[in-house]
Amino acid sequence: MGQTVASLNTRILNNLDQTELREQMAIASLLSGMDTELTALETRLAKTRDLKQGMMQALLTGRIRLVAPQAA
Repeated sequence: MGQTVASLNTRILNNLDQTELREQMAIASLLSGMDTELTALETRLAKTRDLKQGMMQALLTGRIRLVAPQAA
């Protein structure tokens, strides 16, 4: 029984269309690139949030003061 299943699987794999495999690989490559870009954007967002939090803390503690511009 095991020999028959292995033979069938090999036959099925040998009959796969090479074009479909290339398309699948191209899609996988595109998705991988998007995942890499998403990770970079998430890292940038986290850094920006940390910077904002630090700036807000400086304002709330009075270390930094903002002065409104004078009306002309």
